[in-house]
Amino acid sequence: MSTNKTIAKNSMFLYTRMLLIMVVSLYTSRIVLDQLGATDYGIYSLVGGIVAMFGFLNAAMSSATLRFLSFDIGQDLDSRLKKTFSTVLTIHFLIAFIVLVLSETVGLWYVNNKLIFPENRTLAVNIVYQVSIVAALLKIIQVPYNSLIIAREKMQVYAYIGIIEVIIKLVAVFLLIYYGSDKLIAYSVLVLIIAIIISIIYVKYCNIKFNESSYKFVYDRLYFRELLSFSGWSLFGNFAAIGRSQGLNLVLNLFYSTMINAAYGITLVVQGAINAFVTNFQVAVSPQIIKFYAQNNLKEMEKLIYRSSKFSFYMILILSIPMILNIDFLLNLWLKDPPPKISTFVTLSMVYLLIDSISYSLIISVQASGKIKWYQIIVGSFIFLTLPVSYVVLFYGGSPESVYFVLISITFGTLILRMFFVKSLCNIKPAGFFKNVLIPIILVVAALYLVYFVINKFTNVDLVAIDIMDFLYNVAIEAIVTLLLIIFLGLNRNEKQFILNRIKLWIN
Repeated sequence: MSTNKTIAKNSMFLYTRMLLIMVVSLYTSRIVLDQLGATDYGIYSLVGGIVAMFGFLNAAMSSATLRFLSFDIGQDLDSRLKKTFSTVLTIHFLIAFIVLVLSETVGLWYVNNKLIFPENRTLAVNIVYQVSIVAALLKIIQVPYNSLIIAREKMQVYAYIGIIEVIIKLVAVFLLIYYGSDKLIAYSVLVLIIAIIISIIYVKYCNIKFNESSYKFVYDRLYFRELLSFSGWSLFGNFAAIGRSQGLNLVLNLFYSTMINAAYGITLVVQGAINAFVTNFQVAVSPQIIKFYAQNNLKEMEKLIYRSSKFSFYMILILSIPMILNIDFLLNLWLKDPPPKISTFVTLSMVYLLIDSISYSLIISVQASGKIKWYQIIVGSFIFLTLPVSYVVLFYGGSPESVYFVLISITFGTLILRMFFVKSLCNIKPAGFFKNVLIPIILVVAALYLVYFVINKFTNVDLVAIDIMDFLYNVAIEAIVTLLLIIFLGLNRNEKQFILNRIKLWIN
């Protein structure tokens, strides 16, 4: 119960942060698209994606940082925690240097020789690229501080800094509206200024509140090897995951115009906003899973994995159903002139997110074990197949949305692979996961489909909104139907009681 209360409290802080970020992100992306235009917005998405792809080095180390910090806290090893933080910060300095070298060589060559963009935007593209590199380097150095706050479960601080960030972003967007020169360059510079401010806040807070965040160069060859081994095996898997999202943008650019890249970039904004619901929940859950493993409490760890996998899926389901049914109305309400293919992109991305959300707790449990070599090799290779398969499909005349069908198929395959890896590493059997997670999910989805099929076939109720009041009415009905089906078909008795207790506590 103590664990459940901690997760619930931290989730509330994170959801407050997430809701503000989501609302501001959706609003600002509309303004930015309107101010930049579809072509420049597509350019920004592409150029930023090049730098983000080199960030796979950072992503690999991020999971290692959170894992080792949470593990030390779980075993109450304060002296080792100080060494861990200093060691991972040193490694992040090295990662920042490597990303800088790759960005200024391979990345710069690709931008100027392979990207397709209007010739008169060459100078702007290169300025945006250099500014994006600096912003990426700041985020790399910031990771150990973020991870320490999460490992210490100080989610309220994480939430407050997020609120500060969205306020600054709003100010930046309003400045962009009144900036009269090249708005693509102006926007990239404003994004860099925001990155600088947020990085300073994270570093200062940790230096004040956590003794272990005081940096001291430490070189323990064996410990370096342990950390680098974990992050090294994470490298390929993270490269595949980032390559999957950013690489698809590049593949689309080889066959279609930057208008399609704009649609894909907007889809990633929507996808990120929806995925934030689950990401914030998993941020609250992840330290607990790792600490249970560190304490060898595998029974409680298994229960938490089952519960968080289901809840992750249900969160996205509740949000995605109204969005899928009213996608054209929402896009026209949100964007003045939606790019082509965006409604199909967003719909298919919701299906991808639903399947992928089931895996999040499985990924954390594998990382908790520390034995990730063959997991990263096999699962990472499977994820990486998204790019070559998508390229072949488009080469033989596939439509832009066909890349999402490839993505969905491969994501389902990775879920199956992860279930078997968790069995070997954490002794959580696929049969138990199937019974406690997948069967309830399948029942809820099948019942939802049946309900909406009957409504559409045998009644005069229109599920597609035509105005804002109609949309709000539809959302209320769709949310209630989905929640009722989840409660009656998707939860066991203990989970129902837990939710009821939380509701009573919040009311009191």
